Amino acid sequence: MKFLLLVYIDQDLLGQLPQQEYDEHMRYCVRKADEQAAKGILLGANKLEPPPTARTVRVRDGQTRVYDGPFAETKEVLAGYNLIEADSLEQAVELAKEFPWTRYGAMEVRPVADLEAERARVGA
Repeated sequence: MKFLLLVYIDQDLLGQLPQQEYDEHMRYCVRKADEQAAKGILLGANKLEPPPTARTVRVRDGQTRVYDGPFAETKEVLAGYNLIEADSLEQAVELAKEFPWTRYGAMEVRPVADLEAERARVGA
């Protein structure tokens, strides 16, 4: 099964981290990503640019609105993701626990739906 590990960061907590410690965390994550990719566990991963670079698009009643930044009322912002292959939700959660970012925010573990099954269901 595929799972998306969504990385949420509290920028205040992360901002208190000395640069050297942040760099150590990043080196660990890059090395872990390389190991997981070599084992066929990691299918894709990316770090996102900071929230001020984002735009949120909404269409309501035929009106399109574009907002600066993410449209969220939370301290934690989406900072990146890992697309993984795991045998179960429990295994995916165990993999998420290995990342240091859980100390500075959270990692949401969500199963990826079967788009091909949905395509067939709707006849697309």
